[in-house]
Amino acid sequence: MKKAQEALLKWYETNGRHELPWRLTDNLYHIYLSEIMLQQTQVNRVRDEYYPQFLAKFSSLKALANAHQDDVLAAWSGLGYYSRARNLHKTAKLSLDGLPQTTKELMALPGIGEYTASAICSFGLDQNVPVVDTNIARVIKRHFALLSPKVKTVWAQAEVFVYAKSPRSHNLALMDLGATICLPKNPKCEECPLKSSCLGKNEPEIYTQTKKTLYENMELFLGVCIKNNKIALETSTQKMYKDMLVLPSVEPIEEDFIASFKHSYTKYRLVVKLYKSQELDQQDFRWVDIDKFHTAPISSLTKKARKFL
Repeated sequence: MKKAQEALLKWYETNGRHELPWRLTDNLYHIYLSEIMLQQTQVNRVRDEYYPQFLAKFSSLKALANAHQDDVLAAWSGLGYYSRARNLHKTAKLSLDGLPQTTKELMALPGIGEYTASAICSFGLDQNVPVVDTNIARVIKRHFALLSPKVKTVWAQAEVFVYAKSPRSHNLALMDLGATICLPKNPKCEECPLKSSCLGKNEPEIYTQTKKTLYENMELFLGVCIKNNKIALETSTQKMYKDMLVLPSVEPIEEDFIASFKHSYTKYRLVVKLYKSQELDQQDFRWVDIDKFHTAPISSLTKKARKFL
């Protein structure tokens, strides 16, 4: 075990993603923000676009807490899974004196589960706790040959494996190993620092088998109503886009057809069709200036519709 830990840390010194901005700080808010963003978004998009832009608008927990929810959602626009932004905002309001510093206290806050709490304590405070995301779980399952284990079993094994002298670097090393070497398909076992101790290296893919996702196809018919250089939007009550501004649903009339495009989220594969609409009840909608449309709290689906307006 000790040799494996040392080999992992030595590999991390040379091959780790040390340049990521949230790894160059001990600011818990910055680390917390990055972990929430990275849950469903590629590292490059978070690093290059959303993380710096969000911090430019809300530089501290206090600034975030004092912001209007519409502004927070607008800054999150395009990232998807908008409950993350709402929970981020709620947590900021509950943490004006700073984020708590134990996993138990962190998990009592909105939208913070076991992984995020552990990541904050490990990456921000160098606490001796395990961290298990998708990449780390894959490494743990293969290295210790855990076949279809329960989640708590993976966490327990990760806890045993943590290098107590340097838990932060250990967990980050496991994360980077899973992201760059111990891949879901065609893992680069010959390049792995743990190859000599890995119990699953001969059949790595049997330890990470997953069920094939079944997708549901749907059509959406959305209305575009523009008057006096303003567009009609409504506040969504659907769980996926709750509190975001979206184009209203309409009955399709073929002669009013504008365009169609494809959009995907979670298990849904959508064909979105846009139609001109002149008969919307103005009292039911928010009229947003076309020139300010891109800064409104709109979803990525609504962003795609912009180019057809």
